[in-house]
Amino acid sequence: MTGVPNPTTTWEPVQDGEVFYSTREVYQMMWQLNDLTDFIIAGARYGGPLALMRDTSKLVALGRHSVSKPQIIIYSSAGNLINTIPWDQGKVVSMGWTHDERLVALNEEGTYRIHDLSGAYTQHSLGTDAADIGIQDARIHEHGLVALTNQLTFLEVKAWTGTKPLALALPDPSLDGAPHGWSIVPPDATISRHIEVLVASGNTILSVDALECVDQRVGRGPFLSIAPSPNGKSIALLTSSGLVWVVSADFTKSYAEYDSTQDSPALPKQVVWCGSDAVVLSYASGLLVILGPFGDTIKHYYPGAPHVVGEVDGARVVCVDRCDWVQKVPQSSMNALGPTSTHPAALLLHAAEQFSQRVPSAHDSVRAIRPELAGAVDVLVDAAGREWDGVWQRKLMNAAAFGRGFLDMCDPTDFVAMGKTLKVLNAARYYEIGIPITYAQYQHTSATHIIARLTARNEHLLALRIAEFLGQPPDTVLKHWACAKIAKSVEDPDAPADKADADVCRAIVEKFRATPGASFADIAKRAWEVGRGRLATMLLDHEPRPGEQVPLLLQMKEERLALIKAVNSGDTDLVYLVLLQLKKQSSLGDFFRLLEEGGEQYGPAVRLLEVYAREQDRELLKDFYYQDDKRVASALLALDDARAAKMADNRIELVRAAAKFFSEDRERGWEAKAMDENVRLLTFQQQLEKDLEGRVEVVGLSVNATIRVCLMNGQPKKAEKIRGDWKVPDKRQG
Repeated sequence: MTGVPNPTTTWEPVQDGEVFYSTREVYQMMWQLNDLTDFIIAGARYGGPLALMRDTSKLVALGRHSVSKPQIIIYSSAGNLINTIPWDQGKVVSMGWTHDERLVALNEEGTYRIHDLSGAYTQHSLGTDAADIGIQDARIHEHGLVALTNQLTFLEVKAWTGTKPLALALPDPSLDGAPHGWSIVPPDATISRHIEVLVASGNTILSVDALECVDQRVGRGPFLSIAPSPNGKSIALLTSSGLVWVVSADFTKSYAEYDSTQDSPALPKQVVWCGSDAVVLSYASGLLVILGPFGDTIKHYYPGAPHVVGEVDGARVVCVDRCDWVQKVPQSSMNALGPTSTHPAALLLHAAEQFSQRVPSAHDSVRAIRPELAGAVDVLVDAAGREWDGVWQRKLMNAAAFGRGFLDMCDPTDFVAMGKTLKVLNAARYYEIGIPITYAQYQHTSATHIIARLTARNEHLLALRIAEFLGQPPDTVLKHWACAKIAKSVEDPDAPADKADADVCRAIVEKFRATPGASFADIAKRAWEVGRGRLATMLLDHEPRPGEQVPLLLQMKEERLALIKAVNSGDTDLVYLVLLQLKKQSSLGDFFRLLEEGGEQYGPAVRLLEVYAREQDRELLKDFYYQDDKRVASALLALDDARAAKMADNRIELVRAAAKFFSEDRERGWEAKAMDENVRLLTFQQQLEKDLEGRVEVVGLSVNATIRVCLMNGQPKKAEKIRGDWKVPDKRQG
């Protein structure tokens, strides 16, 4: 253990040594920045990236920054450059991060962009009214934002889908000037699960939501800063006189008071919670004060003003040369590593050290805590998760393994899970990755979340290895990698274009070979969006799901290929989808010609088209038969329509059309003649109905039935005429 400091060297006591706070250096910053006060800074939670933009409201010494167009620079927590995003949307009033590490930047006209780490963005607006009025400030949280307009009204945006903003309740009387300070309590930290806005107005604080505005009647204002704790149970207030006042969320209990001017004449530039247990005050002079629950303080000094990012279990302190992690020492660490701890976990850790040094009494030390041994093992495992140094992680885990050897029945699940978790955390914390996520934060999110974050940084190899290590499906990582490869690949001008596409397609398919059933549709869509249509078609050949394949081919205007894929799938719905799309966007002639050129390959589609048209669009079926020279089918269709016709004239016309179609086929002469006879009969029947003044329906009857009607209605001459014209034998007539 030589050269590895004990974790307790970073501990500092408050509350008479009952509670400790730890401040440890996590990274030496890789950037080349001299003063963070020159920038507007937004830090993402869970060890996320930092977004910096030059603060144009501040004067900058000549030569400190190069003159350039506005841009947002994104760094990891270790100061590694992730991306530089040009900004051409005017003055930024606020920046913040979503839960999935997308940067939100809002300008004074109410336009906000949501950038991923690669620079791609979607743009939305708070509406034309907000653009006309103007935005003066905003607070952005992981699932939405609240904007303060120049008319001193609040607009809330829920989610990041571009939904219409919701106007929150107005104070009565309305605000007579800009708030001294204001903040939001996110929905996940409120009882109502709706956002709450805390506004410092006059000497009091107003609580605003969508329904009402309530005066909390706090007094002691005006308040320049309002900082709700991550759990929503406490609020830290900074008055204009420099008093930091920590109260309960309902403002009924006072927890601590601290005069922030006693160590610096200037007021703190930041009031940020360190977990939900302490408040961190950051000064422009470089002073950092940790204010404990009962007014105890711990002070640190930094080279220049540090920027503090609050976390669920602590705070990140970023300055020009390093990134520190401040947190309340977890109870498991206190029990296992505390200098004066007599907890069974501490005794087990000591026994494990004795065992490693071959001290004979090590086993006796374990037997002395046998009743509490299982609990001691659990504490050591948890304490290992709280440590940053790999040496101490192993030491605590080895001690836990040593203790498990003395237990008859011990579930290894938690022990194994912690071992895996530590490997993931250490990989993410590595300075080249720069995600200083803690065990508590990891529990607060998920393994899927950390994999997604690594993927968004284009750390595909690490993300893939972690996914495989944890048994997570790698599809999302591989898809992102493939899309990134397509976006960055440049076709070789000296090589055939189809070869370049084939090479990229081959590389992507090879990566997915170990993932059976993987979908290529999203990747193909990305290829099509960047103008690589041929590559998109190649990728879709490997798509196993026709339901994903066919619609995208239609979107890409590859109708013929889409129809082939739909027919081969055997899915009638997909075939109908393609046919109706083709019919909609093509002339009938082109539509029918395409089906004809497909030959037998399109045979099932043609038959389905006939079924559809027979039930839904008879005119389409007539046109199709006519275009395809299907005379007999056209004749049969006309006869089918004739049977359903109500009017005699229509029926006669349809039968006459059937006769014409039959006559155009040399092999259907008899049928054509039969149709002519049918027309003569229908014409005779129509006249007979008129003579009988419509008393009897005659049209459509057989020859014998027509003769019977004539005889029964006193028309023997007509009956004789029918018998003669249609050569009805006397025997049949009788």
